[in-house]
Amino acid sequence: MASFSAAIFDLNGTMINDMPFHLKAWFHTLNDELNAGLTWEEVRSNMYGKNEELLDRIFGKGHFTLEQVAGISSLKETRYQQAFRPHLQLIAGLPAFLERADQRRIKMAIGSAAIPFNIDFILDNLSIRHYFQAIVSADDVTISKPHPETFLKAADLLKIAAPGCLVFEDAPKGVEAALNAGMRCVVLTTTHEKEEFRDYPNIVHFIRDYTDASLEGLFS
Repeated sequence: MASFSAAIFDLNGTMINDMPFHLKAWFHTLNDELNAGLTWEEVRSNMYGKNEELLDRIFGKGHFTLEQVAGISSLKETRYQQAFRPHLQLIAGLPAFLERADQRRIKMAIGSAAIPFNIDFILDNLSIRHYFQAIVSADDVTISKPHPETFLKAADLLKIAAPGCLVFEDAPKGVEAALNAGMRCVVLTTTHEKEEFRDYPNIVHFIRDYTDASLEGLFS
């Protein structure tokens, strides 16, 4: 098994188990405010990438002005944060995992399609910002996952070559982005079933949380 020098974490569903809260917030925003008429599963299948990309997929590119997109995004994210705040915690085992990695001087970054508003909400309320040498958000990339830009930017900021970075993800599009970046991946089964990842050869392990013994020995 390869030994890695850096860890790059997706955020939602990977560090915190909050995807049901995002799904509920999007479901009500799209259907109650925007009359999209989507089923729960239709909303779920479109939940990847930037907020504006999600809206483009559902309503067509250019349907909303930039100001309207900002307003819709703000409404959705405020809804999400209010609902998730009482449940805000890291996935089991992650606090200890981050501390061990930090003590071993493993470089760590966040590579997420979340906006800074949501990344700050997590990092500052849980007091974990100091673990990360780089943060790549939706605002820092031109094209979202599965394009590799998010993870390649994170690796560049860490000054670690792509093969030396291990990505932690919960979504097939994120695993595909890691594959496109030339990186291996550990998959958290918080959001998707194993069967949904059958097309990706870059998966090192599937884990339920960070107490999994398979994580030992992955880092140099």
